[in-house]
Amino acid sequence: MQGVVWDLTLLLCGTIAAVFLYVRGASRTRAEQAEVQPRAYRIRLALLLVLVLVGLPVSVVTLAGMPRNESGAGGEIVTVTGGQWYWNLDREQVPAGVPVEFRVTSVDVNHGIGLYDPELRLLGQTQAMPGYVNHLRHTFHQPGTYRLLCLEYCGLAHHGMVAELTVVAR
Repeated sequence: MQGVVWDLTLLLCGTIAAVFLYVRGASRTRAEQAEVQPRAYRIRLALLLVLVLVGLPVSVVTLAGMPRNESGAGGEIVTVTGGQWYWNLDREQVPAGVPVEFRVTSVDVNHGIGLYDPELRLLGQTQAMPGYVNHLRHTFHQPGTYRLLCLEYCGLAHHGMVAELTVVAR
């Protein structure tokens, strides 16, 4: 999926660059507003239609696979506290198939927390901020060892800010 998004991004950037080059070249000729305005409105309408007819489906397809926060009350609660340079979980084991609500905060600076599956694919993320509790909800369907990694640079030992959560079969 990332390859498709990359190709679309390159195509879009190339198209925008071509339009800018065209406008730069065309701006050398003088024209009256009344003569240019109807054509400009047609171009604007065409661009809006392209945006809606191409941009909306591309957004739906590319965003469908993105991790998202699950809604609803959690069956299990895990309190996560971040500090330089550690994650403290009040429990390190949860059952599979049960909604889990992570209540995330920090004792010092902002940290970004990412929840990763055993293959290190991102499942969800939120911010850990001093004086504030963010909620991240997820239902683990497969047993295994999941990782919590810091996503926001927080100092020299940032790379070692890792915690593990074990998901066990019910």
